[in-house]
Amino acid sequence: MTKGHDDVRIFTEGNIHKQLQTAPFTQGFYTLTFYTENGKPAAHRTETISEFYLYPSGGTLRDSAFNLVFYDSQFDTYRGFKPPHLGGK
Repeated sequence: MTKGHDDVRIFTEGNIHKQLQTAPFTQGFYTLTFYTENGKPAAHRTETISEFYLYPSGGTLRDSAFNLVFYDSQFDTYRGFKPPHLGGK
């Protein structure tokens, strides 16, 4: 088991960046996994892990029902984000 500070499933902006390096990109989004609490990404370990979808053409993170969970311009291609599948880091 990984140490808490090394666990990329803990929800932080840094861990989004880390997961993007290896996350599958299909149909316009990256599939990421995070610990969840009450259906939302958690900043700590929980018993539940869920999939989320990051759409770089808008900087949005959505849950498995495609509800909007999070927006950050640093992940928005319209604001200059260069996703890994297009050669960005």
